[in-house]
Amino acid sequence: MSPVIKNILAVIAGIAVGGFVNSAIIGISGSVIPPPEGVDPSDMESLKANMHLFEARHFIMPFLAHAVGTLVGAAIAAAIAATNKMKIALGIGAFFLLGGIAAVFLLPSPTWFIVVDLIGAYFPMAWLGGKLTAGKAKSKFV
Repeated sequence: MSPVIKNILAVIAGIAVGGFVNSAIIGISGSVIPPPEGVDPSDMESLKANMHLFEARHFIMPFLAHAVGTLVGAAIAAAIAATNKMKIALGIGAFFLLGGIAAVFLLPSPTWFIVVDLIGAYFPMAWLGGKLTAGKAKSKFV
């Protein structure tokens, strides 16, 4: 397979798997750390209207979703990529960072969470995912 095609497939797989992991963690977050009374986490308007009720503990699962989704997506992409493994892993981090920036505008959150999330969940996890797999000569995924 052409290295270019393989790299494109790596990016697609990294985004898809990372997005799935992110969504799965968000999906279970309410059962791990229940939202405040009366808040419907599946309704954006309910979240916006009740954000003032959220405590620091309510932001653990969203941070983990962003960090672990990026980590897994970057690791998968780097493992599959034919060349430029670390660049592709960091590209996955950039993609998810853009999603994180969009989320900041869609859902108001405390400033401390925005800073921690945007600085800690994306590029550091993408770098780590790339480091974990980029040095491998042969991927288990391909």
